[in-house]
Formats: sequence, structure tokens, C-alpha cells
Amino acid sequence: MATPNSAADREKLVSKLPAALKQSLKVRAAQLSTDVQDAVAAGIHAWRARVEPMPTIDTAGAESFGTYLPEGLYDEFKQDCRDRDVSYIQGLAQSVALWLAHNPAGEEPVARRIVVCNQKGGVGKTSVAAGLAQALAEGEEHILKAALAAGLTKKDAKELAEAGGLRVLLVDYDPQGHLSHQLGLKAIPAGEESLVTHMLHREQTQHPLLDLTVPIDGERFGGRLHILPAAFDAFLLDSGLTMFRGPRHAALERALAPIEEHFDVIVIDSPPSLGLAMDAGIYYGRQRDGEKPDASGLIIPVEAEDTSAQAYGMLISQIDSLARDYDIQIGQLGLVINKYDSRRGYIATSSRDKWKSLGTPPVLAIVSDLKEQREAVRMQRSLLDYSPNSEQSQAMRQIAKGVKLT
Repeated sequence: MATPNSAADREKLVSKLPAALKQSLKVRAAQLSTDVQDAVAAGIHAWRARVEPMPTIDTAGAESFGTYLPEGLYDEFKQDCRDRDVSYIQGLAQSVALWLAHNPAGEEPVARRIVVCNQKGGVGKTSVAAGLAQALAEGEEHILKAALAAGLTKKDAKELAEAGGLRVLLVDYDPQGHLSHQLGLKAIPAGEESLVTHMLHREQTQHPLLDLTVPIDGERFGGRLHILPAAFDAFLLDSGLTMFRGPRHAALERALAPIEEHFDVIVIDSPPSLGLAMDAGIYYGRQRDGEKPDASGLIIPVEAEDTSAQAYGMLISQIDSLARDYDIQIGQLGLVINKYDSRRGYIATSSRDKWKSLGTPPVLAIVSDLKEQREAVRMQRSLLDYSPNSEQSQAMRQIAKGVKLT
């Protein structure tokens, strides 16, 4: 049936699509920054113009599907289905399949996507996300100098250096905005264009999201490191996603897809939650079609204590649920044992050993609880710029090396 949509000159299409085709449509539309309704309309136009018959698609078990078409197109489409003696569901499935064939995603995504996440607060997600991004963007000559000063062999120093020199976007996706503050930036005021507005109301935005990114100062980064600051109204993102008309899980990807071509790696500093915004963050880090396993994925900071293990179990449950619901692969690139202090005794050392014994995901680095990180935050400077030869900076380079090798 078709019911008019008074908000625009469109009519609502209510039909069914095979689950796999429905999912491919949503993912491909997000990858290409295209609205699903526009993709379906383009597919129907291509199907109507096609002279030769298309192969029959198995529509058994098709799921409910609804979208909006330009006024009059649905009636024309139904008439064509009758003329071709195919059901409306079959005609729609063939139209979507045709659009997918005409709009490939490409062999491999432009940018790798690394989501630093853990719903437990205080584990140091922000410091790990910032340090990893800095290490990936740091110039090779600076990495070599710092590594040799730390006593590494030339071979090991060279391996570290190979992980640097990339164009990196650091995204402050946490409504608390600690990352932005630590780097001397203010959150974008409510009502102004931000990542949130590009996620929920992209059609109303006037400026490319790239224009909102800010370069991070420092000779070590050579203009390769940028940050997308936090939005003051990001606290409302979960509630905004509940009313979002599009695929909520793909909202972050929808916003960031247009700027991926400008970066080699996008690092997301995630919120400490298990809500819809975190669903969208985890989904963004999934393995895309044509992408190598573990090229993108999750890095999970933990602490060497018992409650961190409990929180990790909750996060794994969320990851597994998303993977089942959307039939996707979500790679765990590794753990980072953060704020480690062996002076805390048996609990710290035994917890450290348990994390390391997991094997998969691997422990990429153990970051000691030292003063340099806190000093850099107080000075509102990048850790690797403030204290490039510190033990913590070296740990961040080890994380970057581990990510580079996946």
C-alpha cells in the first residue's frame, strides 16, 4: 500500500525484503552516504528501464521493509510488476539488487577505523585513544629518535617507526568531552553544527563535517593529526537516536563516511555506556565488505583489578549481540592494561597475568601509572609532544605498532 507523507512530496512504501538484501542495502547506503529512500528509488527506476528479465530472487522469509518514494513512483512500479507478472516483493528485491550491483562499495574502505571502548568509566579510554592517534601520526624520524633514546635496538626502533606517519582523525565521541578539553579545545556549543547534527540531521547541515576538524599542533605530527571536537549536546544523542528515522546503528558511519577519504585512520574515543550511541560506535568499527580481518576493530582499555574484568564481560555481550543482530564481524584488536602499578600488590599483578593469559585478544601494551600523562593533561598538550621519551609515550607507540601489524 502507499500512504502520502505530508512532510514532503513522497509516498510511503510498505513491503518486504529478504533480510540479507535489507542489510546490504543499509550498509551500502551508509558507505556511500546515500539515503536508503534515494537508493531504493534509483533501483526502481533502473529496474523499470531494464528490458531483459532479471533472475528470480528467493524472498522466502522476507522481513518488513518501509521507505519513501517520490510521489507517483510506487503506483508506476506496481503497474510494471503486474505487467511483468512478478509480485511486488519480488520486484522490490530485484530493484534493490540492481542498485547494489550498480553501486559497488569498492574493494576496500579508504580509512581504517579503530574504536577505543569500555563502558566502565575511569579506565583511561581517552588517554589511550589520544596516545594511539598521536603515535600513528607521529613522524618516523621522531619515533626513531625517541626509541633509540629509550634503549631500543635499531631494528626494534625501525619497526616502531613504520607504524607512524599516517593521516589520523581523532574523534571525541564522548559527551563528557574530556579529550577535547585535554587538548585545549572547547566542546561545540549546543545548536551549532557538530558530529551529533551530522548524525541525526545531516540533511539540515550547511557545512561539511571536515570543516569542523581541528589540526593538533606539534612538529612531531607534521599536520597529519586532526581532532573532531565533542559536541555539548551529545548527552542527548541516545534519545535522539531513538527517534531517528534511518538505521540507528549506522548513524555514526553515515556522518563520518564523507570524510574518510581524507584520513588513513580514524580513532574514536567512545562514551562509557552501553546505549544506542555505543551501538553505533561499535558498528562503525566492524569489518566491512572487502576489508581485511582486523584492519579495523576495537581496542579495549582495562585495569589490573577485578571490576574491570566484570565490565569487559558486559562489553563482550554487547559486541556479540550486535554481531548476531546484523550478521557482521567485529574484531577485537587488543587490550591495553592501563594505569598499571605493581606496587598495588597481588591484585594488580595477578589481574595483569590473567589479562595476558587470554591470548585473544592480545595485550598490546601495559601503560604504567606515571606522572607524565597527568602533567600533559594539566598543560593541555599532547602526551607525545609534551614528553616524547617517557615510558608512557613508548607504550603508546607499542599500541600503534600492534595495530599496524594486524
